[in-house]
Amino acid sequence: MTTMTETTNAARFREFKMPDVGEGLTEAEILKWFVQPGDTVTDGHVVCEVETAKAAVELPIPFDGVVHELRFGEGTTVDVGQVIIVVDVAPGSGDAAPEPAPASAPVQDEPEPEAPKGRTPVLVGYGVAESSTKRRARKGTETGPPAAAATAIQGEMNGHGTGAVSAVPETRPLAKPPVRKLAKDLGIDLATVSPTGEGGVITREDVHAAATPAPAPEPVRAQPQIPAPAAAEDSPPPAVVASMGARETRIPVKGVRKAIAQAMVGSAFSAPHVTEFVTVDVTRTMKLVAELKEDKEMAGVRVNPLLIIAKALLVAIKRHPEVNAAWDEANQEIVRKHYVNLGIAAATPRGLIVPNIKDAHEQTLPQLAASLGELVSTARDGKTSPAAMAGGTVTITNVGVFGVDTGTPILNPGESAILAVGAIKLQPWVHKGKVKPRQVTTLALSFDHRLVDGELGSKVLADVAAILEQPKRLITWA
Repeated sequence: MTTMTETTNAARFREFKMPDVGEGLTEAEILKWFVQPGDTVTDGHVVCEVETAKAAVELPIPFDGVVHELRFGEGTTVDVGQVIIVVDVAPGSGDAAPEPAPASAPVQDEPEPEAPKGRTPVLVGYGVAESSTKRRARKGTETGPPAAAATAIQGEMNGHGTGAVSAVPETRPLAKPPVRKLAKDLGIDLATVSPTGEGGVITREDVHAAATPAPAPEPVRAQPQIPAPAAAEDSPPPAVVASMGARETRIPVKGVRKAIAQAMVGSAFSAPHVTEFVTVDVTRTMKLVAELKEDKEMAGVRVNPLLIIAKALLVAIKRHPEVNAAWDEANQEIVRKHYVNLGIAAATPRGLIVPNIKDAHEQTLPQLAASLGELVSTARDGKTSPAAMAGGTVTITNVGVFGVDTGTPILNPGESAILAVGAIKLQPWVHKGKVKPRQVTTLALSFDHRLVDGELGSKVLADVAAILEQPKRLITWA
């Protein structure tokens, strides 16, 4: 028989589960906690940052209260549907706090609390089905209320799966999230940094100063697989495991890198790739870029060769719309797209991502330039959202920025074609019957041979090359 106290406790403590912040993602890694037990949170308050298979995403909590428990530590990969934080929504009511649930207990089949009427859930997948994955039991629990003792945080050693408990320190170094990330990247424990900021806040300069005199690390020796000792809150679990006297380094495959590997293997072995090449004189295109930089209508936007190449590909797709398609294996159908979401491969500190410009075919040249600039800057800042990387139809990868002539790009999953652009170099070229120095580049187009025949792929590549050779075709063919 359910007692009144049990009923009250169930209503008092609310659980927030790891949502599906992308499209069908199954797990995410907790990069950083912005709250600790005892902190007050409100509806929409960002409590943590997680890294999914696609991007880093900040998670807001959908109710008010006081943080009672953090179920997982920073650096831990958590399945979608698992409880990551427990909040006391009626603090001070006097009811006994529930004991933290063991990590090995399966997620209960409880209905997810409905979002208040009139407010759209802030995350995709709010209230998703719980994961059936089971984990090791957590070591050590505390039964007292949050005000009486710090709550234990569950962590896992990378590569082992042995549970380790980190106690929340009574005093936490004051630093903003970007500074904490910088310290994490540099391997600096914020507890050892002397703050110089107002109110005892640690600044970026403090972290750099702490990193400068650091002596060279001694060779790391192989360690037996034993549970890690308790660590301070700002010391993340080891991301790199060295072995064989530091002659080898093992890096856990997770997050964006894991997604890249899975996507590339899946694409390479499911879609029959064909790659064609063409070398083209782009001297006139480079002259057009120089002229556009002086054009008043292009003021405030970045103009570069990639802009003209992107527009050339969009025009080629307009002339040959059959190339803009997808293969539906489940239904055995070819899906023709009447829109172009143009993907741009971007190298970021988190790995390769491919955000796309929605409905790029409808944009004017100034609009396309603005979209490209925003896409690149957002990607470099690590702020690209999962939605920005979903639904692409064709992609451009600019390997020329690394001084590479060309390559054989692998299709982005679900797309029919990808164009690789090589370095633009001054080379001897036959122009009007004479050998002259000209700006030359090599293009490579990979396409799915189930969707695109050799003739169609050749026509698309030839059109792009023709436009770059004679940019006035952007007007006559558009």
